[in-house]
Amino acid sequence: MSTPDQHGRVNARVPRLLALTGAAALTLTAGFATPLDPAPRQAAAADGDKVLTVAVAQSVDSLSPFLAARLVSTSIHRLMYEYLINYDPKDNHAVPGLATRWEPSPDKLTWTYTIRTDSKWSDGRQATAEDAAWTFNKMMTDDDAATANGSFVTNFEKVTAPSPTQLVVRLKKPQATMAALDVPIVPRHVWEKVDDFSEFNNDKSFPVVGNGPYILTDYKPDSYVRLKPNKTFWRGAPKFDELVFKYYKDGDAAVAALQKGEVSFVSNLTPAQAASLKTQDDIRVNDAPGRRFYALATNPGARARNGQKFGDGHPSLLDERVRHALFMAVDRKTVIDKVFQGHAVEGEGYIPPRFSTYFWEPSDGQTLAYDPAKAAQLLDQAGYKKNGDGKRLGKDGKPINYRILCHATDPNDKAIGQYLQEWWGELGIGVTLNCLDNVSDPWLAGTYDLAFDGWSVNPDPDFVLSIHTCAALPATPKDTGATDNFICDKQYDDLYAKQLAEYDPAKRADIVKQMESRLYDLGYMNVMAYPNAVEAYRTDQIKSITTMPEKAGNIMGQDGYWSWWSAVPADSGGSSDSSGSTGVVVGAVAGAAVLVGAGVFFALRRRATAEDRE
Repeated sequence: MSTPDQHGRVNARVPRLLALTGAAALTLTAGFATPLDPAPRQAAAADGDKVLTVAVAQSVDSLSPFLAARLVSTSIHRLMYEYLINYDPKDNHAVPGLATRWEPSPDKLTWTYTIRTDSKWSDGRQATAEDAAWTFNKMMTDDDAATANGSFVTNFEKVTAPSPTQLVVRLKKPQATMAALDVPIVPRHVWEKVDDFSEFNNDKSFPVVGNGPYILTDYKPDSYVRLKPNKTFWRGAPKFDELVFKYYKDGDAAVAALQKGEVSFVSNLTPAQAASLKTQDDIRVNDAPGRRFYALATNPGARARNGQKFGDGHPSLLDERVRHALFMAVDRKTVIDKVFQGHAVEGEGYIPPRFSTYFWEPSDGQTLAYDPAKAAQLLDQAGYKKNGDGKRLGKDGKPINYRILCHATDPNDKAIGQYLQEWWGELGIGVTLNCLDNVSDPWLAGTYDLAFDGWSVNPDPDFVLSIHTCAALPATPKDTGATDNFICDKQYDDLYAKQLAEYDPAKRADIVKQMESRLYDLGYMNVMAYPNAVEAYRTDQIKSITTMPEKAGNIMGQDGYWSWWSAVPADSGGSSDSSGSTGVVVGAVAGAAVLVGAGVFFALRRRATAEDRE
């Protein structure tokens, strides 16, 4: 599901029991405040402080890295906690994070990570391999702790920390994503006090202990998130005195705030907003190929891993011919030209062309091209014919009317929804747009027919591929799974397992493309577009900021913390290079040396992501 974005996910659904409220809140000791003794809120930035304010259209689903799925949340976690390995902002290759080196055994079943000695938690304690081992072991033994990133550890057999600087992961079988474990490493001495990971939201005691470039100091749901620079961050502290993510439900209001100088940065601009801002002084518009896809997802019949079915998706959508007919009645060219107004390219495969290694296009004979006449024939062949009033009838004799979930805050959903009413109306099918502020509840319950969907894809696509496996389904109808929209297909699952164990980059890319082909043929995911990252910032507040990739890349929702860590205040004077830029260069060289020494392919995976998810 998609909210205007960015990894995670343009829209991840919110797990059911995330927020702590009233009596449901946990009572904890040593490091966490209880509801009866709330932690004092941190003061806002002092006069004269340089504040970087980022307008966001997506609310935080959870500040717990074990639960968060939305891109805004996972992006914040990248700022709060180090991952073992990061991605170079120039070309996405693996560079050191909390780990300075990583190498496999000859059989590639044991991976050893060397943990740096110059990373400390913000409470002064040393970050060690034991913190990483505890994080992974918790995810391996507690289903609730595996809510957000469980797919990374499913293949782990054993994780140990023989010393403070050595982490050892033993695998059940080879895993190509071992240099792309997009899992925030948390401080054991803080998190081991949490009793219920399904409920603890990490939002009651401030500042939150972390070791990333920023420290979370305050949070108000659907309002703001405040962070201060981590002065001891090993790459060097950020240059702004405070970073604030401010929530705007209305995109026009966010743009107006940018024009007034009330915020420094705005993303997810509409074509009209971008055109207007390009003519204004002190504002720079960044329009670059994006890392996400925009799709229409079909309810394939919601089900759980225990075999139980639930929800009320329209039964006609279980017929592949019907799904293909709907696919062929969508004019992608119109979507690009009229809705995105050229700020996107037509979609087909599951992975955007920005990631050329995995980008896939259907063959000529496979393409489900725009062809309303053939779409009508397919519906006839499937037994869904028109009555005397020109309406298609279901097997129950009633006119077919599809409910489409859309995001109330996303103008693209509404605009394309109106086109669907026209295009599918010509086929004799009714369309009801169900535009909500919260699409999560009906999505999780399976009470929808189709829904606008979108994910930010990471340099390695493993995570966004994993959400369509049978293993991602909820255990029971009452549970929350990692599934995107309940797809479960044995052929797809077999290919997923095969690509995960393949270290040869060319062979793995070929398998991934086979998976995309299978998704396309199934017709559950209709990828309509790959939107550009269209965003803007005030040059009188931000002197320079890193895009990812540095040539024609995005600022918001990166696979890393580079943008907000590198940002230089406009009145700072001197060089615009970040104080820790040398660390990036050195890290890139060190990472490259490890790659050569290991002689294997280190896959770079998502998240935001949810590689981050959207």
